[in-house]
Amino acid sequence: MTDSPVNTFLKENIRFEKNSETAVYIQIAQQIINAIQRGYLARGTALPGTRSFSRLLQVHRNTVVAIYDELASQGWVEIIPNKGTFILVPEQKTVTIKATHQHASPVNDYAPKTGFPFQSSFHLASTEEVSTTKYNINDGQPDLRLHPVHQFSKWYSASMKRKSLLSKWNQTTTSTHSNFETQLSNYLNITRGFHIQPCNIMNTRSTEMSLYIVSQLLIRPDDVILVGNLSHYAANMIFQQAGAIIKTIPVDEKGLDIDYISKHFTKGSIRCIYVCSNRHYPTTRTLSAERRLKLLELAKNHQFAIIEDDFDYDFQFEGSAMLPMASSDINGMVIYLGKLGQSLFPSFQTGFVVAPQNLITEAKNYLQMLDRQGDLIQEQMLSELIHEGEIYRLLKKNIMVYKQRRDLLCKCLNTYFGKAIQWKKPNGGLAVWLEFEPKISLVQLTEEARKEDLFLPKTILYQDKDICSIRFGFGHLNEEEIEIAVLKLRTAYNRITNVLR
Repeated sequence: MTDSPVNTFLKENIRFEKNSETAVYIQIAQQIINAIQRGYLARGTALPGTRSFSRLLQVHRNTVVAIYDELASQGWVEIIPNKGTFILVPEQKTVTIKATHQHASPVNDYAPKTGFPFQSSFHLASTEEVSTTKYNINDGQPDLRLHPVHQFSKWYSASMKRKSLLSKWNQTTTSTHSNFETQLSNYLNITRGFHIQPCNIMNTRSTEMSLYIVSQLLIRPDDVILVGNLSHYAANMIFQQAGAIIKTIPVDEKGLDIDYISKHFTKGSIRCIYVCSNRHYPTTRTLSAERRLKLLELAKNHQFAIIEDDFDYDFQFEGSAMLPMASSDINGMVIYLGKLGQSLFPSFQTGFVVAPQNLITEAKNYLQMLDRQGDLIQEQMLSELIHEGEIYRLLKKNIMVYKQRRDLLCKCLNTYFGKAIQWKKPNGGLAVWLEFEPKISLVQLTEEARKEDLFLPKTILYQDKDICSIRFGFGHLNEEEIEIAVLKLRTAYNRITNVLR
């Protein structure tokens, strides 16, 4: 019996630590359960007697009794008097298994690496950074504290109770457009000057998902994509992952230099151009009306697509936001990307694509693979909020708050920095473009700011031989936090400039 396969297996694979906080009998029981789950110990297998098992593992017989009692209580073994202890497979598949932190044996080890090769991607390396500082600056994100939690709790609960949801989840055809697509297309027609139907729109989880799907439709390896010489890092990651060759064009006070494209690129050499509709990312410069017309004409003549990302349309403080190029595109050259509900919790926001029907139809085929189920409760609630005008009211309320924050930021920058930095007050958006003159090391500035409990992520820093700038996002900071952040930034700046002198 001592040389039986079961005994050999248990002797070679059971490990425990007597000094562990977890009792020895629990450690051993967990490893036996793991072996049963993995099929190493089959149903009906006889475990050694308590005396044999105690000698096998060199533990007290009472410990083995406790092990078997623990396994029996969870339904993993059956103890038959005068016959022995036998492996069972519990009917309840969700038996609670307490985690253990003792030395892992081959029975419950999980391989740290794959045993096969796969293709990794440099382009998709995460840009996320972790910081424990109290204050931080981002690239212009909304303040989630402004989300009306109590109101949304009621609206969400009401949406979940709609009987129509069950029929939507159980439907087997998609021959008609959803109520949400109808409401969203109506909303965009009113707010953005579109003349679209539900067949011209596709909603997604985010702008990034929208752009990823579009890139799969448009881009083939070595296709040329044009972006501004400073552009959105997330969009560039998506284009590069699709195999595109990214080429940059100059950006000045009037936005992208369209004449540069005419001079340096021939017909058929460009696959598409990525444009930020209202404010160029990251500089906040607005593409002029004249250049918009030139770009539409150039796209028609050169036969390339325009991806128009209108990521901050909702945040317009002075005047009216410029209508999207897509609203006046009669030749089907523009693919418009947007987001609804930016003042809400991310789980209530939705991205969308507006384009000619043939592209939307194909894009939805991709979406079915990525997100077949979607979020029907979210769509139901957003449909009602659009229909009842709540989305518009929430937006107007928050715009007033963000405008005050922008004005305070500009006042603080003037007070604490004066002529040490240059900036222009943007007419919208949740970020200000700061240019340091004379130039400093932004890496050093980040290090000094961290000492002041202020975090500057690398994604807001822009520096080369010609540029020394920061995209200062203020939307997530209240007025008190804005003043503290600017003061801390100035303190860090002073340390660097003193060193330089």
